[in-house]
Amino acid sequence: MNIQKRQQIRAEIRKIRANLTALQQSQAEQSVTQQALNLIEQRQAQNIALYFSFDGEISTKALIQSLWMQNKNVYLPVLHPFTKYHLLFLRYLPDTPMKLNQFAIWEPKLNVQNVLPLNELDILFTPLVAFDKQGNRLGMGGGFYDRTLQNWQNKSFIPVGLAHQCQQVENLPTEHWDVPLFDIFVG
Repeated sequence: MNIQKRQQIRAEIRKIRANLTALQQSQAEQSVTQQALNLIEQRQAQNIALYFSFDGEISTKALIQSLWMQNKNVYLPVLHPFTKYHLLFLRYLPDTPMKLNQFAIWEPKLNVQNVLPLNELDILFTPLVAFDKQGNRLGMGGGFYDRTLQNWQNKSFIPVGLAHQCQQVENLPTEHWDVPLFDIFVG
C-alpha cells in the first residue's frame, strides 16, 4: 500500500512541478540560493555537494556559480560504476568534462582523482520530489540518496533538501530505509 501511495505522490508532485512558470522557477532558485549561501557561510563550509537540476527541480546553477566565485569546492553526484544504486561525488569545475548518465542527467565523467569521500563533505544538497514538515524526503524511487545519507549523523556533512513550496505534502508514507534530512530549503 505504501509503495502505491508513494508512486501516486511522485506522479502528482512531478506534474505540479512541471507546470511551474519560468518566473516561479527563477524566484525559487533565487530564494533557495540565498538560503544555501547563508548556511554555507554560517557553517564555514568548503566542500559542498550539489546536483544538476532535472525534471523541474530547483536550478542549482546560480548557487554553483556563487560558490565558484567564493572559491568553494563544488561536487556533483556520479552513479557508482561498480556498486549499483550508490553515488560518488566528483569535483566540478567550469571545465569538467560531462556526460549524460543512464537517467539522462548530466554528471562529471568519472575520474577517480576527482572523487571526494563522503566524510570530507560539509553540506550535501539533495534533490527531492516531495517532502513533509518532519524532514522526510521522497526521491525519484531509486534509493541513491537514501543509501548515501544512511547514518549521516555519524558523518561530517549535513544533508539539506532543495524544493519548491508546491512539493510539500502533509505527511509522507515512509519506509525503514528513508532518511530524514537536517533541513529543507523551500523557494
